[in-house]
Amino acid sequence: MNRKKILNDPVYGFVNIPYGILFDLVEHPYFQRLRRIKQVSLTHYVYPGALHTRFHHALGALHLMSQAIEVLRSKGTEISEEEATAVSIAILLHDIGHGPFSHTLEHTLINVHHEELSILFMERLNQIFNGQLDLAITVFKDEYPKKFLHQLVSGQLDMDRLDYLNRDSFFTGVHEGVIGYDRIIKMLDVHDGELVVEEKGIYSIEKFLIARRLMYWQVYLHKTVLSAELMMVQALKRAKLLAQNGVVLEMPSNLRFFLDDNLTREDFKTQPETLLDHFSALDDHDIVSGLKAWQSAPDPILSYFSKCLIQRRLFKLEFHNEPIPKSHVDGIREKLMGYPFFTEEWLPYLLISGKETNSAYNTFNDEIKILFKDGQVLPMSMVVDHGVQPRIFTKHYLCYPKGGSV
Repeated sequence: MNRKKILNDPVYGFVNIPYGILFDLVEHPYFQRLRRIKQVSLTHYVYPGALHTRFHHALGALHLMSQAIEVLRSKGTEISEEEATAVSIAILLHDIGHGPFSHTLEHTLINVHHEELSILFMERLNQIFNGQLDLAITVFKDEYPKKFLHQLVSGQLDMDRLDYLNRDSFFTGVHEGVIGYDRIIKMLDVHDGELVVEEKGIYSIEKFLIARRLMYWQVYLHKTVLSAELMMVQALKRAKLLAQNGVVLEMPSNLRFFLDDNLTREDFKTQPETLLDHFSALDDHDIVSGLKAWQSAPDPILSYFSKCLIQRRLFKLEFHNEPIPKSHVDGIREKLMGYPFFTEEWLPYLLISGKETNSAYNTFNDEIKILFKDGQVLPMSMVVDHGVQPRIFTKHYLCYPKGGSV
């Protein structure tokens, strides 16, 4: 009899983790670290309830994966126990490479994408668990013949997206993000080795795509959330510059290790065990501890940004549908230089510009395929009554202090 650990999840109720390799991976320090990585970074500055973690999300995605496996098997799709375990491991560990505050500091502390780190962590865990992750890594890298298994982990309708939309909506209280995840999973099937959705599930998919677009602009790219995240990046950039120029700053040793050097993906590939151990010791608490200490740092720029973040004195952020005119940027720059405390050295930190793009659905990466009753399979973009058309939305932003006080 397969024994399982039962957990009470606020979103799904009771969820199960089978004893064995899956439970052993959850118990490993690499995975336990995800308890200390916020799922949606600084979103709690706007939505106070958004304090859930990557740990919550990974277990939720694992739960949805178990449901998807059960549904596909019930419709005649052959999934062996070995394959079921492998795809479950892949979804459980899909975010294990995330650093502090998830995406926010991804290219600030180190210039390595979290998915690359996830693979390195999986390979390291595979050594620790004597090759039990071989098939999971193959599925994760999309190197396994049954393509639908990878699509369940990483695709436009994967268990990752189904969980984070539902979970983030729950914890932020933004009901526009609520999706019929259970109905979507019930409508899944496999055709010619690829994941498809039965025709009667098409409107649930349309709702899912609309919810994803709304959640991006209302939560993930909310202008106040983006302002806070940009300010955190500026604070860490300044701290890194000072540290590499020999300025002694008070901070946790875990953070100091990554500020003292510019580590690249090649470093992680040549020294995986050492660097992964250091990275696995780094979490949100180290960043917050650093910011709290830097409030009294001798460097006025670092001190200013640290105080602003700890005390929630956030910059103003403007969104524009078109590139921001140079005259407008120059006007803001002139205003900032009119404040007595700011100098030219501050400008690269005070005036932050860029753009954010979002597409709820695209036609370039494994389109969602609809299986009709007559056996025909069409990509979502070719379904006549599909109301969400592929389109990339771009917003340009300008972020700067509301005033000149420090």
